Amino acid sequence: MGVIEDTYADLDTDVSEEEFREAVEQKVEQMDGLADEETAAMLIAHELSEDEVNGIADIEPGMEEVKFLGKIVSVGDVRTFERDDGEGQVLNLEVADETGRVRVALWDQDAANAEEELAPGDVLRIKGRPKEGYNGLEVSASRVEGDQDATIDVDLAEDGTIESLSLGQSDVSVRGKVLGVEPVRTFDRNDGSEGRVSNLVLGDETGRVRVTMWDEQADTVEELSEGISVEIVDGYVRDRDGTLELHVGSRGAIKELTESVAYVPETTNIADLEMGDTVDIAGVVRSADPKRTFDRDDGSEGQVRNVRVQDKSGDIRVAMWGEKADADIGPGDEVLFADVEVKDGWQDDLEASAGWRSTVSVLEDGATDAGDVAPESASRGSGGGSDSGGQQSTGLSAFASDDGGDETSTSSESEADGDDAETSGDASDGGPTEFTGTVVQTGDPVMLDDGSETLTVDTDADVRLGQEVTVRGRLVDGRLEADDVF
Repeated sequence: MGVIEDTYADLDTDVSEEEFREAVEQKVEQMDGLADEETAAMLIAHELSEDEVNGIADIEPGMEEVKFLGKIVSVGDVRTFERDDGEGQVLNLEVADETGRVRVALWDQDAANAEEELAPGDVLRIKGRPKEGYNGLEVSASRVEGDQDATIDVDLAEDGTIESLSLGQSDVSVRGKVLGVEPVRTFDRNDGSEGRVSNLVLGDETGRVRVTMWDEQADTVEELSEGISVEIVDGYVRDRDGTLELHVGSRGAIKELTESVAYVPETTNIADLEMGDTVDIAGVVRSADPKRTFDRDDGSEGQVRNVRVQDKSGDIRVAMWGEKADADIGPGDEVLFADVEVKDGWQDDLEASAGWRSTVSVLEDGATDAGDVAPESASRGSGGGSDSGGQQSTGLSAFASDDGGDETSTSSESEADGDDAETSGDASDGGPTEFTGTVVQTGDPVMLDDGSETLTVDTDADVRLGQEVTVRGRLVDGRLEADDVF
């Protein structure tokens, strides 16, 4: 064989050998003797292969043209529309390979033929132009051919579960249990109009997914509550920071189901947590601090609430940020914290951070195997007395009396004693004091809040907003001069 035949034999292309030879001859002529047949053949081969993608996941909007193999997942109906030059037709296919899914639009005669000739499970060789469509990425096909010899390992029977969701999938219908609901948020679009968006988290027997609802669909969260089962109809799958999300636009819908969808979380034992993990944990709430608010560096207001959670292997503090701080949970509740990030806490203890991507869900009693956990009788840092778990109270009230009196007397009993309470307060001024609270102001001075009072602290220690710390020192004119911060 000659150099043209050898080069063509190494190509995986739908261009015929005759068309390839003609292209090589034209390239030699265009280059006016600067390239021989071998060089021209290599250049044409490169031009033909640069449109090939390794898989559907590699397709991106803005590519000039792509060629790929895909297995048909679903075949839509032919829709007609009016063009300036007459009537047009379009049909959408959902195709998939091992890396993802994408919508393919067929036009006019190709659309009419596809409705009669194509079926789910067929493998196609597709050539077309990618673009950002109404429901995400789609490919406008210029050429579609069946390939009976090609094999794509995609199991169509798995459709309809959260685990089966894949990037680029559209027209999705999936059922699940509502694990968490967030309120509607508004935003300004580039055209000046106002948009609305809300989120919920859905789970079934195969997994969990975050659902984003837009505009009129966003308002449906006001009718939903944790624990009910729903069906998402005509959703589409997109990527956010490396995680798949299910989106619901104007064509989609959310319907409440009468039957219940099972969801069994796969959680990690608290004792097995490691720094940097993003995990699901579940257990019984031992204690819950009051919600704290603080000013961020950009001037906005944030909020955080800390709870301590125990499972059969151990316990950990969980910091719930933003809207998560409003979660209605307290001591004794069995709770699932999904997608929390394990971080370095105070005094090198690990803590879990529940941010925007996390989900906080109250479980049915007995759903966890944390055992009989006695919840603390008061929130950590609230200034209450000693609890049933043996946790010593913290806060200024813990040092209200140095006269050897009853250590179990509560702050309310001291307040009812009038003069004695005032005397105790004076005695603490200038004496040793310990206070535990959340940092609500950094810099000079630092301010801590334990839910019942705010304390100004003079310290050079490096603390951060939202951090729970304990300070020891002397009270002078209502300010604590800290000797120790931990």
